Amino acid sequence: MSPRRKIGWNRSGSWWRSPASRAWLALALVLVLGLLFPADGAFYQWGTHRDALRQTSVYGILACGLTVVIVSGGIDLSVGSVLALVAVVTARLAIHAGWPAWGVVLIGLTVGGAVGLVNGLLAARLGLQPFIATLATMVFARGLAKWSSGGMKVSTAVPLPDGTFRYVDVPALFRWIDTRVLGGNVSVVTLVFLFCALVCGWLLTRHAWGRWWMAIGGNEEAARRSGVPVARMKMAAYVGSGLLAAVAGLCQAAQEQQGDPETGAGYELIAIAMVVMGGTRLSGGEGGMGRTLLGVLTVGYLEKILSINAVPEAGRLMLMGVIIVLAVLTQGMRRS
Repeated sequence: MSPRRKIGWNRSGSWWRSPASRAWLALALVLVLGLLFPADGAFYQWGTHRDALRQTSVYGILACGLTVVIVSGGIDLSVGSVLALVAVVTARLAIHAGWPAWGVVLIGLTVGGAVGLVNGLLAARLGLQPFIATLATMVFARGLAKWSSGGMKVSTAVPLPDGTFRYVDVPALFRWIDTRVLGGNVSVVTLVFLFCALVCGWLLTRHAWGRWWMAIGGNEEAARRSGVPVARMKMAAYVGSGLLAAVAGLCQAAQEQQGDPETGAGYELIAIAMVVMGGTRLSGGEGGMGRTLLGVLTVGYLEKILSINAVPEAGRLMLMGVIIVLAVLTQGMRRS
């Protein structure tokens, strides 16, 4: 392998045309921004980086599932609503009903997988456009989350029939997910995110499913003619995305110590931005978890740097919109 290939040059010799190189450059620019604006030295403290990783981990878990869906030529707009639905369901079971941890996790994953299965059936079997199919389930899942919680947060204040409240302890499962390990240096939710990334990365690079998803995203008809079970693999991608959204919902409930039916609104857009920032092609057929990890770090650190420098939320949202546009434009530049 030539030195140019090792550092990300493509056959035309243009470094900028390599998606991985652009993703690394974006992350480097964000870190330089943190060095230039350290917020009175806050950026130099390990606690800032630990908290940045913790805060971005839920988005990162969603981005893992979205990477699989996007490389297969689809999109999933429902993950934020699935996160909220699972957060409400698991909080009700763990806090109000006192279910054991294994039962809470099992039901949460079942709910997320079921929504993903519906997405897969609508997009792969009934032929609906993924945007429309997942938009419908996004709205439905959000409504179901509000209905199941009565429009209220499911917290440690348990309502009684006489209108009073009984206060209970935070479940052990939630306390464990929200703790830090390795001498208090790493949050458990960050380790959960890394585990999800490793599993998705293994599937995309070491398993036949990954090759099939890439083939479907690159040319669905050619993949079908080559014997790839297109419908089943699309459904598997959406079920996987639903399962990972369920994991994110459980982590969100644990961190907030409650199930909020309004949580996760807009999370799908941030997660998609992370995938795109990493260089995964929105039209499918090209991408991977390594790139998504770069995108997660880039967006997560940018958000943290803006936060410690007291940039208003309105400015952060506008900047995120600009970043998404630039990321998509650079994809078009590479293909031209």
